[in-house]
Amino acid sequence: MTTSNDEYAPSPRGWVRSDVDKVHAAGTTDAIDVSGLPVVVMTTRGAKSGKLRKVPLMRVEHEGVYVAVGSTSGAPKNPVWYYNLKADPKVTLQDGAVTKEYVARELEGAEYDEWWKRSVDAFPTYAEYQTKTSRKIPQFLLEPVGH
Repeated sequence: MTTSNDEYAPSPRGWVRSDVDKVHAAGTTDAIDVSGLPVVVMTTRGAKSGKLRKVPLMRVEHEGVYVAVGSTSGAPKNPVWYYNLKADPKVTLQDGAVTKEYVARELEGAEYDEWWKRSVDAFPTYAEYQTKTSRKIPQFLLEPVGH
C-alpha cells in the first residue's frame, strides 16, 4: 500500500476513531474488545479519497488467514470499507502487536459457507445480524502477501 498518498484519514464515526486511537496509543489491538472478544484493525485505501482508512473488526482467524466480515450490525448497506476492498484489495491487518500485509478477495459458495461458520463461532452475533438484513453479509478472505 505504498503510493504518493499515505495520509491516514480518521473515521467520521466516533466509536471507530476512538477504538483506533486506543490501539495506536497501546501499540496492540489488545487495548480494545467487543463483549470480551478479540478485535483486529484493518487498514484499507479509500476508494474515493485514496487516503488510508482504519477499521476495527472482530477477529476471525484460521491457520494464519483472516476474514473481514461486512456486517454493519445487520444494516441494509455494506460498510464503506467493502468498496475500498473492491477498488484495492491490498490491506494491512493488525492482530495484537503484529501488523502484516494481506490481499483480500470476496468469498462465495462453499468457501463462504465454511468461513461463515467460523465467523459465527468467533462472534455469534453475526448470525443475528444476518436475520436483520436482506443482503448476504459479505466476507473477504485476507491472505498473507507472499504465501
